[in-house]
Amino acid sequence: MALSWRSWLANEGSKHLFLLFWLSLNVWLFWKTFLLYYHGQQYYYLHQMLGLGLCISRASASVLNLNCCLVLLPMCRVLLAFLRGSQKVASRKTRRLLDKSKTFHVTCGITICIFSVLHVAAHLVNALNFSENYSEDFLALNVANYRGEDPRKLLFATVPGLTGVIMVLVLFLMCTASTYAIRFSNYDIFWYTHNLFFVFYMLLLMHVSGGVLKYQSNLEEHPPGCFNPNKTLRENMTVPKAFEETFPAYTTEPFPEDLSVPEPFVQNNFVRICSEEPKFQSHFPETWFWISGPLCLYCVERLYRYIRSNKPVTITSVISHPSNVLEVRMMKVNFKARPGQYVILHCPRVSALESHPFTLTMKDFGIYCFYIQVKIKRFCPSFSRGAIPSGTARSKKGVLRLYVDGPFGSPFEESLNYEVSLCVAGGIGVTPFASVLNTLLDGWKCYKLRRLYFIWVCRDIESFRWFADLLCMLHNKLWQENRPDYINIQLYLSQTDGIQKIIGKKYQALNSRLLIGRPRWKLLFDEIAKCNRRKTIGVFCCGPNKISKILHKLSNISNSYGTRFEYNKESFS
Repeated sequence: MALSWRSWLANEGSKHLFLLFWLSLNVWLFWKTFLLYYHGQQYYYLHQMLGLGLCISRASASVLNLNCCLVLLPMCRVLLAFLRGSQKVASRKTRRLLDKSKTFHVTCGITICIFSVLHVAAHLVNALNFSENYSEDFLALNVANYRGEDPRKLLFATVPGLTGVIMVLVLFLMCTASTYAIRFSNYDIFWYTHNLFFVFYMLLLMHVSGGVLKYQSNLEEHPPGCFNPNKTLRENMTVPKAFEETFPAYTTEPFPEDLSVPEPFVQNNFVRICSEEPKFQSHFPETWFWISGPLCLYCVERLYRYIRSNKPVTITSVISHPSNVLEVRMMKVNFKARPGQYVILHCPRVSALESHPFTLTMKDFGIYCFYIQVKIKRFCPSFSRGAIPSGTARSKKGVLRLYVDGPFGSPFEESLNYEVSLCVAGGIGVTPFASVLNTLLDGWKCYKLRRLYFIWVCRDIESFRWFADLLCMLHNKLWQENRPDYINIQLYLSQTDGIQKIIGKKYQALNSRLLIGRPRWKLLFDEIAKCNRRKTIGVFCCGPNKISKILHKLSNISNSYGTRFEYNKESFS
């Protein structure tokens, strides 16, 4: 199987090229800042005291500023939804890059972890050097109070040191809880620890306000390494023999102003004359410039989302489906959603702070619904049917309140923008495609899509009943409009003891498309490529990672028909 570079570039190439560019940008920024502090005249005396620890700590800090600035932007869901829906982002490639926002967020997070290790290691060396290299000549540069002071006091008894230690602990909790094993086994741990980011940023703003590292501000009056004749420095400085007569050992008076400097002294530039003592001052906290904008933007968006989610929601009905699935139908004032978008649902009875994303299934007359599997049902054993005002549903245990935030964009919005789309669903992962199918049921001629391959894999035969009526209605409509080839439906029952059918006479059209076993993905891709020569096909998947990886791999493989597959996967940011 040959790799199609064109398909690879469309699916993974753009992401990898961007990640390579981002890595190069971080390395370049690190190196340029390192050289600035290594060769910078204003850091001469500080560099003499701290050595390479100064350069590495400041270079890693510049990279941390950049990544701490940008790591929040991919989490601005309202901004991303606006960009995706606006006409300003007309390119499909650009919109697909927006779908990689979660990948960019993770990349920034990993970069923060790596350069935080460098930053901490460099400052540990700096604390030791501040203690051992205490300067009697330049007291303003010292952080230690005396030579040989315990470096641990600099770490735990100063604002920059103490905030740095706490930030390391917070970052460690956030990073370890973000691993796949913890997220998969206990999502609550990931959720709560990740919300410590606000504590991290508050500590970061305090961390940079200490003004520990200082630069020289009077370079013209005091060039680094110059000789000040108004101060006796003979015990710390060796004067060349040629000038021993010019500056005798008994000279203690101020250097006469009217006495000219010997000509060889100036011409050979052995010693530069300075007119005053060096002056040092702290940098203005640059981190504030970096993170104040994105942090304010994120906080404003979260406030806007909180206000928007508290608007009244009318739950019209809650329906129980096979395989422990609930269908919640709701209406909300001024709520509009595009096919494939999702909302974030918050149920205080389940968790006081925790929220989860659910894909919307569009209905008629402004009614939207979403499907919830297993978790909420134990809290809501039985619901009353009919309209229930103010965002509540009544059960035997009292009032259930639901808060809906959204809608937000997802890759499945692009499924109607391809001429040919392949939609693959695994189990409850069919919900994003249900909104697409509902949209096509209302009218398909206004969209670019002209052929849809719909593959649905389930373990239980009863699971197909979730959207069996919708599939039959769309199938019958297309037959009536003489477009039976518009949608190709294939249903796969992966676990069964024998031949089974979806019970009901009206489901005969689906029973003829029900297959036992798992799809033969390679043959399926070859058949689709053969029937759609030299076309670009959008591949959309919402299901188990195993299926996703197979489809991703096959999308990058070349074929003899000139067909290109562009892979898209549901990834809630």
